[in-house]
This record gives sequence, structure tokens and C-alpha cells, in this order.
Amino acid sequence: MNRRDCIALGIGVAASVESGAVQTETPVPKLIEWPTLTLLGGGTIDPAQWQGHFSVLVLWATWCPYCKRHNAHVDKLYREAQGQSLRVLGISIDADRQLVDRYMQSNGYSFPTALDTVGLRARLTARKSIPMTFVIDSRGRLAQTIPGEMSEEDVLAFAKLAKSAST
Repeated sequence: MNRRDCIALGIGVAASVESGAVQTETPVPKLIEWPTLTLLGGGTIDPAQWQGHFSVLVLWATWCPYCKRHNAHVDKLYREAQGQSLRVLGISIDADRQLVDRYMQSNGYSFPTALDTVGLRARLTARKSIPMTFVIDSRGRLAQTIPGEMSEEDVLAFAKLAKSAST
């Protein structure tokens, strides 16, 4: 695992100047109590379905211009990660399901999305900024919380990270 991967997973990194080696300290990540989530297009994700999947979850809103740009990267990640053990999920903080459906369709986004009707945001963070990206390891533990809009390169790096984490 390289330094960038460690940072992306939220693992502390300490570099040894003399040897050039990167040492990592692994914090004990928070185990998430997952609720059952109902997806906009139908279907559900049960708590047990998080096990064994590296996951990227993004909190966003239809009225947020930063979210719109960020979601374009998230959708690209979702499309590129098909067939991998990577779950990509959007959680809209909007209350109007039809508004979110129209937003997803008008922007051509296909990543699975649910409304935060079960207080998932509160389970993951007390922070109110959006977009907010959460990286969840394959054991269902919160590995990192990333506030704000991310670059396309950084979002797409999650696919490589998930692939290396599963091997």
C-alpha cells in the first residue's frame, strides 16, 4: 500500500527520512450500525450486504452546485467499478423523492441513491458540509470521512484502492 492509498483510507502515515520507508499506524475504525436503505429505483440494501464490500458513500443535495460536479465523478466511478467488489451509493439529504429522481435523470446519473430517511448522516458524522464522502472498508467499518468536493482523479482512485484492498 502506498502513501496515497494510506491517506485515502484515513490511515496515519509516518515517513522515515533515513530509510525512505513509509510506516503506517492503523486506527481502530468505527463500526457502522447500518439501517436498511430503500433505493430510489426500488430495492433495498440490508445491513448484512455491506460486509465484504469496499464502499464509497456520498451525502449530497439537489440544490448544491458542488455536489453536482462531485456526483459526476461519483457516477463515473460507479460505471467504471461494475463487476468489482466496490459498492458506490449516494444518499440525498433532500426530502422530496420525485425531485431527487428528476435530478438523477436530468444529469444522467446511474449510481444507486437513497434518501436519508433513516438518519444515516447522523450515524456517520456530526458535520453538516456537503458533499461528504465516506469510505467504508470491507468489514463495514468507517475508514475515512472526506468533506467537500473532490477531484475526478481522487474519486476514481477509490476503484484502484478497492481492488488492491480485496487482493
